[in-house]
Amino acid sequence: MDFDLFVIGGGSAGVRCARIAAGHGARVGIAEERFWGGTCVNVGCVPKKLLVQAGEYGAWADDAAGFGWEIRKGPHDWAKLIAAKDREIARLNGIYRRLLDSAGASVFEARASFLDAHTLDVGGTRVSAERIVIATGGHPVRPPIPGAELGIISDDAFYLKRMPKRLAIVGSGYIAVEFAGIFAALGARVDLVYRQPLPLRGFDSDLREALAEALGAQGITLHPGCSPQKLEAGGDGRVLTFGEGHRVQADLVFFATGRAPATKGLGLEKAGVETDHAGAVQVDQHLRTNRHHIYAMGDVTDRLNLTPVATAEGHALADSLFGGNPRAVSLQNVPTAVFSTPPIATVGLTEEQAAELGPVDVYVSRFTPMRHTLSGRARKTMMKLVVEQASQRVVGAHMLGEDAPEIMQGLAIAIVMGARKADFDRTIGIHPTAAEEFVTLRARTRVAGVAKAAE
Repeated sequence: MDFDLFVIGGGSAGVRCARIAAGHGARVGIAEERFWGGTCVNVGCVPKKLLVQAGEYGAWADDAAGFGWEIRKGPHDWAKLIAAKDREIARLNGIYRRLLDSAGASVFEARASFLDAHTLDVGGTRVSAERIVIATGGHPVRPPIPGAELGIISDDAFYLKRMPKRLAIVGSGYIAVEFAGIFAALGARVDLVYRQPLPLRGFDSDLREALAEALGAQGITLHPGCSPQKLEAGGDGRVLTFGEGHRVQADLVFFATGRAPATKGLGLEKAGVETDHAGAVQVDQHLRTNRHHIYAMGDVTDRLNLTPVATAEGHALADSLFGGNPRAVSLQNVPTAVFSTPPIATVGLTEEQAAELGPVDVYVSRFTPMRHTLSGRARKTMMKLVVEQASQRVVGAHMLGEDAPEIMQGLAIAIVMGARKADFDRTIGIHPTAAEEFVTLRARTRVAGVAKAAE
């Protein structure tokens, strides 16, 4: 074989796997046809957070008056922001490529597809490998409605030539609520159209309600319970029809209606690799496909589509195959954040999930952050703990509010370790902070899951 391991895809999972495996002494090849670093570095979490931070600076300028500062805010320079973002992404691209080179991996800037179970076509070159990893990630999809091609998807949003003044976003997942906050903070009029009664399906219900309130407080117009029907050109802009014949005019319509695994054209059928109905590669706990020398990881498996999960999977597989340290990555108690405005962070079970397993004690706190008692901004923080009643183990923590992702990372350690409510209670808070609220929650808000337990 030409290689001990060949990795298809140069995103977070693929680069980590290739780099660590090469460091262990394996002969490694890796192919990437688009850009090193994958979605996260190029058209995902990294540039998205830079845009979120751009909006925050504008809000801080407005809030400064409450603290005695007189700041005259000029118009935002979108082109300058995008140019700065592009420079940072180019820098990160270079770092990812250099990491692979320095580790000794053979790098192919080309598309790879299967010819058979051990052979690949890599940009016209035939290569063979003892083991192969599929780490091709995912891609955004448009809804199946007339005129969908007239709208943009998340990949396009990072390269807009100008900032839209009127924007309609379809969807209510991570991408939709994050970009709604970004464009509203930069001065656009934003309509958010979504099918669910509340945004962020799958998240804790208190978080979803708090986010809907926060979105409205930013001036974003919410259209819950509405599905897109069609998109048409209207003068220089677009006309989106949704729900029961409702229409909204916008300069731009942004579809944030989901992502799909990037498996089309890989030739998986030639290798005998099985996928589900959506095209996701099926794997076991060791990341093996039904062909046990072929592995898959990251978003292409459509299990828990988060960059740190993909990176951890890549590292674990390389250690397992070539480092003499077999291990797997747990998908339980994985912390995550949504960089909405303000942001959300969560770890563990939602109240609804926990209540399905038995009685839980629920602690909820809502308050105005200290900063905004002076700024006057209509912004609230919500914090929540979900505690298994029998063991008093904290099984879920949820927060909407400034610095939520930074706070939740520390809480995640405690929850992964199995901390109980008494451990939180006997921890001294840091005052004055929002974070101290998590260790001073004493009054139980409600009990959930009792009826389920009775069944």
